[in-house]
Amino acid sequence: MTPHSVLAVTDFSPFGNDALARAALLSAEHGATLNLVYLAYPGEAPPEDASTRLAHHALQLSQRHGVPVRAVSRLAFTVRDLLPQVASADLVVWGTAAVRSLRTFFTGQPVEELLRTAKRPVLVVRRAATHDYRSLIVAVDFTQASRGLVDLGFALSPSAQVELFHAVSTANEGKLRYAEVSDRAIKAYRSECRRYAQDRMFWLTDSYDSRRNRVLSAVGHGDAARQTVVQQQNSGAELIVVGRRPSSRLSDLFFESTANRIVSYSDTDVLVVPHDYEPASGARAVERISTAGAEVRRVRAGAPNPPRLPNPAAVFGGP
Repeated sequence: MTPHSVLAVTDFSPFGNDALARAALLSAEHGATLNLVYLAYPGEAPPEDASTRLAHHALQLSQRHGVPVRAVSRLAFTVRDLLPQVASADLVVWGTAAVRSLRTFFTGQPVEELLRTAKRPVLVVRRAATHDYRSLIVAVDFTQASRGLVDLGFALSPSAQVELFHAVSTANEGKLRYAEVSDRAIKAYRSECRRYAQDRMFWLTDSYDSRRNRVLSAVGHGDAARQTVVQQQNSGAELIVVGRRPSSRLSDLFFESTANRIVSYSDTDVLVVPHDYEPASGARAVERISTAGAEVRRVRAGAPNPPRLPNPAAVFGGP
């Protein structure tokens, strides 16, 4: 997925400024158009000059990076207000400060609501953007969606070094210990799980032979979210790419997803890709128009098919 349209969400905080800079770098790298939108802090009114400040950011980024930048005139007060702009974007770059309130304990942070409702890749920016991504780590689980994550990582940063990482879960080991299985048997089970993960890692990287010099792989042991963040800290990767399964607000409350926890734990940028990802609505509209146009041309160019039944006017007489 090469982004052709990028939407940057800011609240004018330091995170918001970093998100604008990162979105501009990505737009310049891929020749994409960039739209800027302001999201107000929950429960607070936006600054009176919010639209003017957003327009100034758009002008500065356009002049600095040489890309078309547009400021969305309509301000957003909730994540739901962002959805029309999100539907037209290939990539959403998020930069807002964390919300500190009791309400977020039950409803979650605004970025979590966006991850749950928007079927678009969302890049959560946590660091200053001074250059293109030079290294990234992709959290994989060996499903078919993992291949898509690797492809997206290469497409987003063509020159970056890519590391694939998988954490072997320890959940079954706890069950074995509860069943009083011997330590020797548990160690054997752990070794077998690690061997299986290494074999699957080779299967996942086998199709990237032409780029093997830039593809690394590692296997960890433990909680997937925490181990991914630890691996990122050890390797110094500038971006974490992780997939996210569809979920509801209730399921996120009781069973927080790995992607959400990585966003919470990590102090570096995180790209969250939904498994039910859909292309931007603008791209689908162009595809529908081109398909409809092709059908019309075929009908006009060909001779009409003869009717299956006689002409009713010839059988029953005209008016």
